[in-house]
Amino acid sequence: MAKHSIDLTPLKKYPDFRNLWAAGLISYLGSMITYVAIPFQIKELTNSYLAVGIVGAIELVPLIVFGLYGGVLADSVNRKKMVWATEAGAMLLVALLLANSMLWEPKVWVIYIAAGLFAVVDGLQRPSADAMLPRLVGHQDLPAATALMSLRWQLGLIVGPTVGGIIFSTFSISAGFAVDMATYVVALVFLARVRSMPSSKEAKKPSLAALLDGVKYAFSRQDLIGTYIIDLAAMTLAMPMALYPFWADQLNAPWALGMFYSAITVGSVLVTVTSGWTTRYRFHGRAVILAAIGWGLAIAVAGLSTSLVLVLLFLTIAGAFDMISALFRANIWNQTIPDHFRGRLAGIELLSYSVGPLAGQLRAATIASATSLSFSVTSGGILCAIVVAFLAFFLPKMWKYDVETNEFAVRERQNRKNLENS
Repeated sequence: MAKHSIDLTPLKKYPDFRNLWAAGLISYLGSMITYVAIPFQIKELTNSYLAVGIVGAIELVPLIVFGLYGGVLADSVNRKKMVWATEAGAMLLVALLLANSMLWEPKVWVIYIAAGLFAVVDGLQRPSADAMLPRLVGHQDLPAATALMSLRWQLGLIVGPTVGGIIFSTFSISAGFAVDMATYVVALVFLARVRSMPSSKEAKKPSLAALLDGVKYAFSRQDLIGTYIIDLAAMTLAMPMALYPFWADQLNAPWALGMFYSAITVGSVLVTVTSGWTTRYRFHGRAVILAAIGWGLAIAVAGLSTSLVLVLLFLTIAGAFDMISALFRANIWNQTIPDHFRGRLAGIELLSYSVGPLAGQLRAATIASATSLSFSVTSGGILCAIVVAFLAFFLPKMWKYDVETNEFAVRERQNRKNLENS
């Protein structure tokens, strides 16, 4: 089993990576309490599919605009300072939600404004946070570090909703927001211990031209642009998260809402803790494509199921496929993109793995309102598998991507070796 177990070397070997990992784990755990609280509170106030789905629509434009701008900034500012400042900003937004929740009649529009501002903060932060990783660990340890970063999010996704559900039912939504604020304080302390990370010497000043250079670089590589398109299609067509509060009610199991939010992540964790094999599999693009098809098919079967156990089982299987895709996408990104492009490309990555789920939530809610919850989930999953297979036909370089021979992977591996030896 040792060769399949997750590699903990980066946590032992790199103190800065360890502090960044701990900060993200604590912060994300609290953030997931708020993430569940927002749709739950809107459902309680409105009992409307669309009112919940609108959250995704509100977050979409700010995430696109500030995700791209955050990518440009990540290549020209101190990445550590950007992450710290945006974490502090997110804490203030949670304080706003806390104050609103304590009103006699909480305002839905306040929740919508906070959701939009969260998207702004996330768009500014994530490119810098993602671009930090290749500088904190050696090139050979990047696959292991990628798996550990994924595990960090997964633990938050599992524990956060579960703790949130307990807090909401035992105390109140306000208590959940208060706990989230406390986690931000602890996370900021860990972040302060990470070394400074100024921009690289090749970095350009923030400008539209710099952004367009990043976009041009992405489109110059079919293997790279393919990772964005495949994930965007999979998430837009088959992300059912906006329907979870209604799905739990439909199965007469409102008590299982936290399990719905955790099921996909449980599957992700199972893959992550046995991810040793991913460091030895060479055809990363092929893995992304097949995993995205598997994700869609598993979601489709979950939509057809009328048993809570089967729904959770197939959501878990879907999560396993999604994690396989995520690990190999991240390996392609981290092992082939030059550092002076890393921030801008991280901004594009943010759009591919964040905009897709937001658009997917809006799609799922809209189709469910017009038809039924089951049709929305199942049709989305089937369409996802078909579209991804169709796209793969036009992405032969992505299908053939081999980390041992890919020219960009070979070049970046040599650059890192020269840097470490200098």
